[in-house]
Amino acid sequence: MPSFQFELSCEARGMAGGATRIAGIDEVGRGPLAGPVVAAAAVIDRTRAKRSLLRLIDDSKKLDLEKRETAYAAIVASEAVKFAVAEASVEEIDRLNILQATFLAMRRAVQALGEAPLLALVDGNKVPPELGCPAETIVGGDGQSYSIAAASIVAKVTRDRQMATLAASFPGYGWETNRGYGSVQHLEALKLLGPTPHHRRSFAPVRVLVWPDGPARSNGEPEAGSSNA
Repeated sequence: MPSFQFELSCEARGMAGGATRIAGIDEVGRGPLAGPVVAAAAVIDRTRAKRSLLRLIDDSKKLDLEKRETAYAAIVASEAVKFAVAEASVEEIDRLNILQATFLAMRRAVQALGEAPLLALVDGNKVPPELGCPAETIVGGDGQSYSIAAASIVAKVTRDRQMATLAASFPGYGWETNRGYGSVQHLEALKLLGPTPHHRRSFAPVRVLVWPDGPARSNGEPEAGSSNA
């Protein structure tokens, strides 16, 4: 379960200006074949956060749909939480590669907070360059830090809703359930229907349809349909 252990440790080392200046950052959507990569930044004032809120917050991947939506609604309604969400588009993913596009989405999320945090706790093992504030990485941070877990929930719900909306305009690919990942239904639909403007043409299952003898895989791209977020 998440806690404020990392936030408190950073405060004790003088790395942040108190409970309201540490942001957790997480992303969702690195592995899908379609749709944007979405990042969120969340700042929780632990001196004001109610236990009823904290009980709802966990790694978004561990929460079912109902619990995730409930937690998201509580985060949005809470005066103890400030958050921002941003994305990098399919076009940016194809142009930059998925790693750099993820960094871009994270930078945009931090910028969208308005007042830059004094410290960011980033899920994973890489700090985005030019993030706009000092940062520390936490592998598996969405299961350890309340701030990162809150960001993971905001990013996940935001992207899932986007993919459900896109699914209504592009039926057949199953995005309302697979969220753009390379499920059997999605891969079969790709072969039958072809790619949409929302497919990542730099990712192998899409690329081979667009360019059968096409360009090499872009640097930083995960293998097709892999799911790490």
